Amino acid sequence: MVSPPMKREGVEVLMKGHGQSQRRACGLVGMGRSSCRYEPKMREGELELRKRIMELAVRHKTYGFGQIRLLLLREGCMANHKRLYRLWKAEKLQLPRKSTKKRYQGPKGEVIHKAQHINHVWSYDFVEDRTANSRRLRILTVMDEYTTESLAIRIGPSMSSARVISVLEWLVATRGAPEYMRSDNGPEFIAKSVRAWLDRHGCRTIFIKPGSPWENPHIESFNGKLRTECLNMHVFMDGREAQEIVEEWRLEYNEFRPKERFGGKSPAMFAATAASSPRPTASVPLPPKKVNDILSL
Repeated sequence: MVSPPMKREGVEVLMKGHGQSQRRACGLVGMGRSSCRYEPKMREGELELRKRIMELAVRHKTYGFGQIRLLLLREGCMANHKRLYRLWKAEKLQLPRKSTKKRYQGPKGEVIHKAQHINHVWSYDFVEDRTANSRRLRILTVMDEYTTESLAIRIGPSMSSARVISVLEWLVATRGAPEYMRSDNGPEFIAKSVRAWLDRHGCRTIFIKPGSPWENPHIESFNGKLRTECLNMHVFMDGREAQEIVEEWRLEYNEFRPKERFGGKSPAMFAATAASSPRPTASVPLPPKKVNDILSL
């Protein structure tokens, strides 16, 4: 079904591009002349609202309508979400849809040992990128699954198990040790030195099954945002420049980026609230053979 705005555009094309009269053009597109001449009246305050939506969209180019709406709500805007979406569409700010291929992911169950409080479950993973001269960048990401805060992002041409331990030592010194670390079976994570360090700090390990990224959804989702909103938006000259730009993005993600699950709060805002709340008295135990080497490596 063709919408009235599209019909008006068709009438305009016929009149300007093909020399048709308005009566003839309206007849060809099936639209009344009165409807064609109708000009919607702008409601009070709508111009300022459209300007603000445009400002936020330009400043945060990768944010969709959901994030922009949460930012407006944070600023005290009480406009209905339907009205906001109408203005969003009127400014033609819709982001292109991603065409993803359906892949078989096997039977999905509950995520093993969901985080119940801050420092309950951390997860870490690697992302790869390239500099302008095609040199490889190895990117380590660490996050708290309960608050979804990005605890650290470290970049280098390579990332040894010793470098992973140094990052974890700094995090434990500043934030305390988590109860569990979730990861895939990458060589840096299953290294004896890393596992021994975790044991010394009383941190148990949760390894996901090979080829099963859906068992580690929080870090996978975060890595997708990191790539879409930061890595794909910049061309890095070297690792030092990449570290500076990525760290700036990490701080914005933690302190500013709104999340629907937190009622529009950023991860850091939610963490500040959660830190003042009492912890659960007991966490749900893991099923047998799910902790400390789920797989026989």
